[in-house]
Parts: sequence; C-alpha cells; structure tokens
Amino acid sequence: MSSAHPAGRRRPSPRPRPLRQQDDQGPMLAVMIGLAGLLVAVGLASRLWTDWLWFKQLGVAAVFRTRLGTGVLLFVVFGGLTAAVVGLNLWLAHRMRPRTRPQNLPLATATRSLIETRHRLAIALLAGVFGLLSGLTGFVQRDVFLAWRHATPFGTTEPWFHKDVSFYVFDYPWWRVVLSQAYWMLGVSLFLVFMTHLALGALQSFNVTTTPTGQSIVTRQPSRLSGPAQAQMSVLAGLLLVLYAIDCWLDRYGYAVSNNWLFTGIGHADLNSRVVAKNVVALIALLCAVLFFVNAKLRRWNIPVLALVLMLVSSLLVSGIYPAVVQRFDVQPKGPARERPFIAQNIAATRAAYGLSDVEITEDYDVTTTVSAGQLKQDAEALPGIRLIDPSLIGPTFEQLQQVRGYYSFPKVLDVDRYTIDGEFTDAVVAAREINQDEIPDRNWTNLHTVYTHGFGMVAAYGNRRQANGEPEWIARDIPTQGKLGETQSRIYFGERTNTYAVVGAPEGAEPVELDTPGGGKEGAVETRNTYDGKGGVGIGNPLIRALYAIRFGDVNLLLSTGRVNEASRILYDRTPRERLQKVAPWLTPDSDAYPAVVDGRVVWIVDAYTTSSMYPNSNRVELRQATSDSQTSVQQQSRPVNYLRNSVKAVIDAGDGDVTLYAWDEADPMLRTWQKVYPGQVKPRKAIPADLLDHMRYPSDLFKVQREVLARYHATNPDTWFQQSDLWEVPNDPVAEGKEAPNYLSIKWPGDKAPVFSQTSVLVPRGRENLGAYMAVNADAASPDYGQMRVLKLSDSKQVAGPGQTFNAMNTDETVASKLRPYLMQGSAQAHFGNLLTIPVGGGLLYVSPVYTQQSTTSGGYLVLRFVVVRFGEHIGIGSTLQEALDSVFKGDAGASTGEKAEAGDEKKPDPAQPAEPAQGQAAAQKLLAEAASAFEAADAALKKGDLGTYQKQMQAAKEKVKAADAALK
Repeated sequence: MSSAHPAGRRRPSPRPRPLRQQDDQGPMLAVMIGLAGLLVAVGLASRLWTDWLWFKQLGVAAVFRTRLGTGVLLFVVFGGLTAAVVGLNLWLAHRMRPRTRPQNLPLATATRSLIETRHRLAIALLAGVFGLLSGLTGFVQRDVFLAWRHATPFGTTEPWFHKDVSFYVFDYPWWRVVLSQAYWMLGVSLFLVFMTHLALGALQSFNVTTTPTGQSIVTRQPSRLSGPAQAQMSVLAGLLLVLYAIDCWLDRYGYAVSNNWLFTGIGHADLNSRVVAKNVVALIALLCAVLFFVNAKLRRWNIPVLALVLMLVSSLLVSGIYPAVVQRFDVQPKGPARERPFIAQNIAATRAAYGLSDVEITEDYDVTTTVSAGQLKQDAEALPGIRLIDPSLIGPTFEQLQQVRGYYSFPKVLDVDRYTIDGEFTDAVVAAREINQDEIPDRNWTNLHTVYTHGFGMVAAYGNRRQANGEPEWIARDIPTQGKLGETQSRIYFGERTNTYAVVGAPEGAEPVELDTPGGGKEGAVETRNTYDGKGGVGIGNPLIRALYAIRFGDVNLLLSTGRVNEASRILYDRTPRERLQKVAPWLTPDSDAYPAVVDGRVVWIVDAYTTSSMYPNSNRVELRQATSDSQTSVQQQSRPVNYLRNSVKAVIDAGDGDVTLYAWDEADPMLRTWQKVYPGQVKPRKAIPADLLDHMRYPSDLFKVQREVLARYHATNPDTWFQQSDLWEVPNDPVAEGKEAPNYLSIKWPGDKAPVFSQTSVLVPRGRENLGAYMAVNADAASPDYGQMRVLKLSDSKQVAGPGQTFNAMNTDETVASKLRPYLMQGSAQAHFGNLLTIPVGGGLLYVSPVYTQQSTTSGGYLVLRFVVVRFGEHIGIGSTLQEALDSVFKGDAGASTGEKAEAGDEKKPDPAQPAEPAQGQAAAQKLLAEAASAFEAADAALKKGDLGTYQKQMQAAKEKVKAADAALK
C-alpha cells in the first residue's frame, strides 16, 4: 500500500474555533481549583495547629512532633523517590522517542505534538501525582516505621527459621511496606513508560520514505517497539522480577504468621513444601530477571517471554499444586504423625503470647454435691464477699434514686471496684453521675456548650448489702456527695458521655454560668453555678485561635458568642477517657471498660491499655471484638485479629482536668520497651503508682475474656488431644441476658487458700453441652504479690455438675422459688428479674448464687429492688430474703458461717449518715408491705397443704389487706 501527495497542494484550513465562552472556562476553572486548594489548606492548617495546642496543653507535645515529623519524613522519602523514578523514566522515554513520525497517522501525530510541546509539564504532573500517592502511603505507615526503627528483641527464637520474635513483630511488617512501595514505583513506571512510547510513535507498524520529488511513501511492516523503548521496558521488567524474587524470599517468613488448615503458624506442608517452593520460584525469578536485562541489549523477546511463562507455570506447579498434593495425600491422612511437633510449637507460642504459660490447672477436680449442716464453716471469710448487687441490672435503680435531675445519667452497666470502708476492703458497685446531653432542656448552643458542661459526683453502693426495702445500701450518694469516699473534687468534665466540646472559664469576678449543683442538695435550695478553675483544655482568648477552632468544629458560634467566649475561655474537647488515651498513646489499645474511682479525693477514670500484635510467630489468632463481646458489653472493641496481647500500661484520666497519666505495668514487655524508646519519658515506671491508686487497679476484663477464649482450646497441652478436639470448652450463653456470659469481679476464696482475694471469675462448659466443664479465676487485686495468678478447676468427667443454663432453669422451675415469687407476680405489672448467676468455690464444691429483683411498676418511674437470693449447691436449691437465709435453707438450717448481713446489736441506734430514712409512704413503703403479703401468701400455701382451711383463709385475708395497703401507699 502506498500514497502520494502533490508537493504544491495547499493544506486544509484549520477548523473554526469553538465559541468564545469556552475560552473563559480556563481561568474560571483555575480559580475554582485554587479556592478548593485554599479551603483544604486552611482546614488542614487549623487541624494541625489545634492538635498541636491540644498535645502541648497535656504535656505530650513530643508525641505530636514525633509522629508528624516521622510522617513528613516518610512522605518526602517515599513521595520523592517515587516522583524521581517515575519522572526519570518518563524523561528517558521522551528522549528515546523516534526521530521520524508517520504523516498519515493524524491521531498519533497530534498526541506526539501535544506531548512534545508540553512534555515537561506532563512529566512533572504525572510524577507529582504518583509521588503524592506514595507519600501519603508512607505518612500513614509512620508507626510501623517507628516500631521497626526502635525494635526491642523479645529474647525468644522462633524454631523453624531461628529468628527472634521481634523480626516478625517489627521487621517483617516494615519490609512488607517497603516492598509494596517498590512494586508500586516500578509498576507505575513500566505502565506509564509503555503508554508514553505508544503515544510518541515507538510502536512502528509503517516505514515512511521520501522520494526525490518530495513525495512521502508509507509502507507496512510488522509492528514492533523501537529499540530504545524495548531496552527501557526490559530493564524495568527485570527490576520487577528482582522484586518478585525478594517477595518470594520474604514470603517464607509469612507462613509463621498466616493461617494454615489447623492454626496460625507453620505446619508440616508449609515447612517441607511451600517454603521450598518459594525458594525455587525466587531463583527462577532471578534467572528471568537476568534474561530481561540481557534483552535490553539483544532485543529478542522470545527467550525472556518464554522464561516468564515457564516461571508462571513453575510457580503454579511448585507453589500451588505440589503443596496441595502433599497436604491432601500425606499430611491429612497421617494427621498428628506429621503435625505433632508443629502443634506442640503452636500450643507453646500461643500460651506464651497470651500470657497463659503459667496457668495452674487442677485436673479432675472432684466436686462435692452433697450438703450437711455447718458445711461452709471453713469458708466463713469468703461469704461476706459474695456480691449481691448486680451491676448489669441495678443501673436503672441508680438512675431513679440518684439521678437528681433528668439531664444526669448513669451507664446501663455499672462498674465494680473496692474501697477501704471502716478499715476493711469492701467490694462496691460504682458509677459516675454524668451529663446526658440528649435530655438537656432547650438544646441551644449556649446550654449545650457553656452551661451543661459537667456531671457531678460518684455514687457507690455496697456490693454485698441492701436496705430493708431492697434498695442499695449507699456508700456515697447525693449532690453534693455525701458518704465515705472522701470526695474533694466531684466535677466530671471528662467522662464517657462527654461527646461534645465545652467552653469554660471566665474573667475574674464574672458571674458563673456553668450549672453545678441543682438545688445544692437541699430541699428548697436554689441551683448553684460554677466557673471552671481547672487547668484542662486549650485557651481560646486569642481571636486567631478561636477562629481556628471555629473552622475545626465548623461552628461559627465560637466567633459570634462574645458573651460566653471571652479572653479567659478554655475549650475542652476529645473528652472521653478512651478517646484521650488513644490520642496520647496511639500505640496502645484501650480496654473497652473505663471505670471511675475516687483517688486522693479526686474522681479519675482508670483505663487498662494493651500492646497488641497479629504477627507473633506460630501463635493462634483471635478476633478481638468477637472474643471480648458478651452480655454486658456496652462499648465494642476494635474489630481486628490479634495473636499477642499484654496489659502493658494502666492509664489514669483526671475527670476534672483531663490529664492523662500512663504507668508501665508489664515492664518486661518488649513492645512497651520499644515504644518507650520512641517516646522517652511518656510512661512512668510502675513504682511511681500511688498506693491509693493501686488499690483501685484490677485485672483487665478484655484481657481475661481473650484469655478464657484461648484457654477454651489451649488448656490441652498434649498435641494429640489438641488435634482430636476431644477436650474443647466454650463460654456458655448468659442464662438471663443475650450474649455470652460475662466474667464477674468478686472476692472468692480458692480451695486450699487461707483468705479470700478480689478476683475475676468465669465458667466454661464442654463444647456443645450444658454441664459445667471448668471454673477459672484470676487474682485481680493489683496490690497483691500474686496479682495475675490464673487458676482453673477442671471438673472430673466421672461426675456431672450442672452448668449455668441448667442451674437457671432449675432455679426458675423450683416450686419453693416459685411460691416465694408468686405474690409479686400476681400484682398486675410486677416483674421478677434474676440477676447475674455467680459461681463460688465453697464447701468443697461450687455454689451458684443469683439475686432476684422485683419491679413493682413498668412505668418510667419503676425500678428494681433486691428482694430475694436464690442459691444452688449440687441438686439442692434454697431461697431467702437474705443470702444467709438462702444458705441456711440449703445446708440443713445452718450453713456454718455468717454472711455479715445481720446487723450487730445496737447498730439500729447508729444510722449511717449516707442512708435515707425509710419512708412511711411511697414506693418503698409499698414494697415493704408487699414483702409482708408474700409471707402471708406463703403461710396460706403451707396451711392449705396441711388441710387447715381456717388458717388458709386467715392468711389469705391478711395478704389481701397488705396488698390493699401497698396500693394505698402508692397514692
């Protein structure tokens, strides 16, 4: 095919230009892009500057500087290197463009002309865009880099590759980041270079010659890239193959932290086939890379392409099919014979990674199920520690009796702590009275952010006592706080419900505007106001700082409300305890349960914090959220896998100032020591914990939940038993609430110990069954030298003991229990609620205890009161208005020990100042009358069974009169 053009022929005139309005779109578009860029820059600047002020106010500016500086450094290095490599390759591609161009290919000619006229701009733009993307990737990986840069050895060697555990936890993730960036950099370069060569005419399908007369003759030839283009792409392809070889070599270590058919870690097929396959494929990839490098000179694609195809086929055979054959026809049929050493290593690594290496398991524990009088004599010290107040049920009662005003609130699930009351450690159910912003009257900006700024006071009740009317017996109550906790700073500016910012502070002499104590705690008194005098928050007296915060929060009221925002104002934000901890120490994972305590007179929040990893070699992974979720979970954990968990830090957040103090707890933890190198001085040593604070620290709940989840399978240390799954446990469902049964904090006396200790306990059942399989407890007293000691009673298979579900069903259907509850259930809207089912090792067996609450009204003013206690020991069930009465009924009239519920002689003459007088009218009086009616109904039932109709009628009449009187008391 050929064509010719007359030399003197005039070229066609250019087409008319579009309408002029389109010419104006260029400057308009530039202005819009400029404005958008300015808005982004202002928003980013306001965020960075206000974050700096926040960190500086807390005294942890080094955290902000280190993370920002490292992120910027990685942004520059990753972004700059990518931009340089991409730009250099595009520049070389432009330099290597063909010197001639086909005249009859208008599209290629137009593209080449456009690129040639603006090639510098195009190269800079493309290099900048892909460099920016790489830089952002580097910026977000700053924590991975910091951990790698300051890595601390674990001192434990992984047995298959003989690497220290720190290689997998710190080094391996970082080299993965570097490798992925190198892939991205060269892969983008190869693609852009190929497209550039195409655009510049390097794909030559025609040969153009010019005759002496000036005619251009185009002849077809086989399509091929120009020589320089082939050379450049061969080199880039060779470099990518070198990266692939490194990737295969690094992948070998990945098997130690990936899942196989049994567990997380290396198995037989991994070590003996997949690792070998990776070495073979890496070698083949290097040989292919050499061929591509040589091809840059020879420019003969048959051999390198054929080698690449052979590499892919070999990779499929060696890395895919061969290991699958070994797994299917060698490993699976022989099972334990092949996997035994690998299972043993997985068991050891898993128990070490979750802190379970030293668990004491009592095998074949023979549980006593028979009862006799005086059986609990040896456990007398443990009985007063049995907690009857259920923190998951009593929240509404706290709300009704201690809410004071509708805009205050308590959490749905309360917390359990310990206090020294009258010289003795006492388990207490506690809660902080916080502002509920959803219930603030007139939710305008002024009320939300400047008036209702804080909650007030701690409320605490004895865990093992109740008043005569069933209400909690208070340790601390009311506003201002009255009781025995010794509060001196009760205002809660930082709490679990403080989800919005607050503007506080005022010039000296100004009228206070913050609502403080509604009514001052006295009838008829007016509410009091307060001006914040703490050191928390960032000062916003400077108009520029105020403007930055207005931009950050998108709230112009910070600029317009000059009456409430003044030169002395401070802004409090990021006020929840877990949120503050995560910002101050992003390398920590907070426990889902932050709990309040009064320490040295101040209300503080205590949050356990963890160092975690999913890269501990050969340790089995668990899903953190799934393992820590149960029937009492109100705050969900992060949804991610972990296979290493340490309670390395205990954090304290001041409720008044918002100060965050970190104390090292597991000082031997290599991850903690690594981050202490990154942020020197941020974490105080364990010995710096004040004694008063130490008394309130406890074993963290999320750690215990994860450990019981792991222990459900990894209590078995024999590889054959583990493989056969013949001894698996699971956490039972909560019989009285939705979800898995939650662990319980209470004081127990372990069999063989001399004294009870504050513990966290749980039960486990055989998988797929309802009977009890094991009872586990950990010493939760942080001040104890045996803190963290975990012990398990593994029940003997020769005797079946009822599990929680079976026990609840037995209690719920027991005739004696039913007869006690029947009078309350007969009262229209009355309801009975079984509380948490506690399991306590006493009397040579396991005692189940469940408080029973009644609610006389389902209206908004109704609340639960503790009415009965139901216990079960073996097959024997008892119920009483007190724990003592219930125990005595089970142990043949005499449990042999006192629960401490009975008042000492003369105590009635010394009322507790924290307790209100028993009302003669109202709901409390009605409940007392209903209790008397219940006794009359019970006496009537007994008389009817004996055939004594006279007594039956008399008692029924008395019961009806009590019910009628109760109804009158409510009017």
